[in-house]
Amino acid sequence: MTAPTLTGVCPECETDLTVPPIVEGETLSCPECLLTLRVEDIRDGQLTLQMIEVQLRDWGQ
Repeated sequence: MTAPTLTGVCPECETDLTVPPIVEGETLSCPECLLTLRVEDIRDGQLTLQMIEVQLRDWGQ
């Protein structure tokens, strides 16, 4: 028996993504372009993903 998976497409590089079950609001990284993506919606096993901006800290170095 295989675990259920969800699929989606990276909005930046259009890489097809397959992930284990997650919920709306969770974040994941695209393995191709390394952008952080947030799950906006899940319908019929298909993810709607939105790129989110990650603020990096400037440690003054």
